[in-house]
Amino acid sequence: MAVYVVRHAKAGDREEWQGDDRLRPLTKSGREQAEGITELLKNEPIDRILSSPYVRCLQTVEPLAARRKLPIEPRKDLEEGAGAESVIRLLQAAKGGNLVLCTHGDVVEELLARLIEQGLVARTGARNEKGGTWVLYEENGSLTSAKYLPAPY
Repeated sequence: MAVYVVRHAKAGDREEWQGDDRLRPLTKSGREQAEGITELLKNEPIDRILSSPYVRCLQTVEPLAARRKLPIEPRKDLEEGAGAESVIRLLQAAKGGNLVLCTHGDVVEELLARLIEQGLVARTGARNEKGGTWVLYEENGSLTSAKYLPAPY
């Protein structure tokens, strides 16, 4: 089983955004990245798409969901501040399904720290760019390996 952990694509500057940060959308280049992520994952088996309910995360996986004809399942446990444990719990609950999880930089950062601690990712290879995807492989509820797919564009 594989879980594709996507950090949302480029969104407008947090400091310049006025209003609720949960509503901050992707920029033009972020929308292009979202299309690129769809292309990047075109040959990967995907059963479900789960996302933080923040607009920028939903917009990141909308093209993928449309192409795959899959619904996007908004999940509070992928919001900013949710932590790496939320990703691990979702992976373990998947029971053999291939998932896309769209989340935020802080969640990916915590996940990377855990992967480094477990020896699955070298510290020098721990990347966390907007629009980047970590592919986590699981067997019997345990992470077995991970690889990074760089952000498109």
